[in-house]
Amino acid sequence: MYKYFVRPLLFLLDAERVHHLVFSTLQLKGSIPGFNRLLAALFSYQHPSLEKNLFGITFKNPVGLAAGFDKDAKLIDELSSFGFGFIEIGTLTPRPQPGNDKPRLFRLPADQALINRMGFNNGGVETAVERLKKRKSGVIVGGNIGKNKVTPNENALDDYAVCMDALYPVVDYFVVNVSSPNTPGLRELQEKEPLRKLLGFVKSRMAANLKPKPVLLKIAPDLTVEQLDDVIEILKETKTDGVIATNTTISREGLTTEQQTIEQIGAGGLSGKPLRNRSTEVIKYLRRELGPDYPIIGVGGIMSVDDALKKLNAGADLIQIYTGFVYEGPGFVKRILKKIATPDWKSRK
Repeated sequence: MYKYFVRPLLFLLDAERVHHLVFSTLQLKGSIPGFNRLLAALFSYQHPSLEKNLFGITFKNPVGLAAGFDKDAKLIDELSSFGFGFIEIGTLTPRPQPGNDKPRLFRLPADQALINRMGFNNGGVETAVERLKKRKSGVIVGGNIGKNKVTPNENALDDYAVCMDALYPVVDYFVVNVSSPNTPGLRELQEKEPLRKLLGFVKSRMAANLKPKPVLLKIAPDLTVEQLDDVIEILKETKTDGVIATNTTISREGLTTEQQTIEQIGAGGLSGKPLRNRSTEVIKYLRRELGPDYPIIGVGGIMSVDDALKKLNAGADLIQIYTGFVYEGPGFVKRILKKIATPDWKSRK
């Protein structure tokens, strides 16, 4: 029903407007007693075999919602009812910022893709913290953190520290985001020495807590093999707890959407089906080089149940969806989980 009736209507409207409309509707209905339980009855799926233990956390299932969908932690309770095993909020910055000028979110239906140049638009970390203090759901929550646009890279450590300290009591793990293409200069922090300094700082600060929480790094799909090798070296050296592969891409190769349309849209990170193969390649490479036990979360181009299985077979321990959720609708998570739980499918051991 979603793909044939609901989605065509939603796709008639501006993409970001639809996002806010859906959020407003879920917030309104979520205040009605029993509404979230009804959602869970319709869209959740539970099975003992789906449980996954990773970096000291027990996930009820391996399918999560990627960062960027609920940046400000506005819908944790409602979104958890769609069956997600974990939800990643953010990217959050110390101070509120409006993000880039609109329009900044675009659909490419012919490619089953999105282009966004949101620019870390969020209400600031403290606002998200206050919402998380009031949530009722026990779903695992990750905090994806970054720096403000106006913060120069030489002062980036201060921004990451502010976000870590604020979020520590209310999230289960942290994600250091240096891979978004939509904040000027941010990807420079993926270079070897800046990344070593940043992850070393973050891990050291986390270790100062009585109960340190896992710290993961989210990387871009556009890294060369040499750059991936540098990342792998630093992950090991700093004892970073895991890696998320991958963020959106700046590449426009292989698109079927007319070139004129792509040029009119302009800059931004591409997600969805065109990212699928590259993201999987990166996951395979990371698994081979990091060994069988290093935690990897796979994200990028999961647009079908088969895509999800391929990510897991490539070496991902957990997976995340975003664009696939937009295109496939609220039943997508359940379809993935039911397949993973069947005895005729076995993931990587």
